[in-house]
Amino acid sequence: MITHHFIVKGRVQGVGFRFFTYHIANEYKIKGWVKNLWNGDVEVIAQGEDKYIEVFKKLMETGPPSSRVKSIEEEIFDGEKYDDFNIEY
Repeated sequence: MITHHFIVKGRVQGVGFRFFTYHIANEYKIKGWVKNLWNGDVEVIAQGEDKYIEVFKKLMETGPPSSRVKSIEEEIFDGEKYDDFNIEY
């Protein structure tokens, strides 16, 4: 399964970024997960149709109103299949 691994950098913790990501993932039928990292970044694993992954990434670049996304790193690989989208703690 084609898997997109994103590292979102900037002011993305403590601003509702994971919940924002969760809601847009479900809206666009994206499967995978989102979690905060110890260094202040947010990590996202996403699987879905290419056109929806593009929209998903653009929406993450904007983020919720109080976030400030500086950059998103992306890596694509063949990974295990996910059945839904979760917030990891």
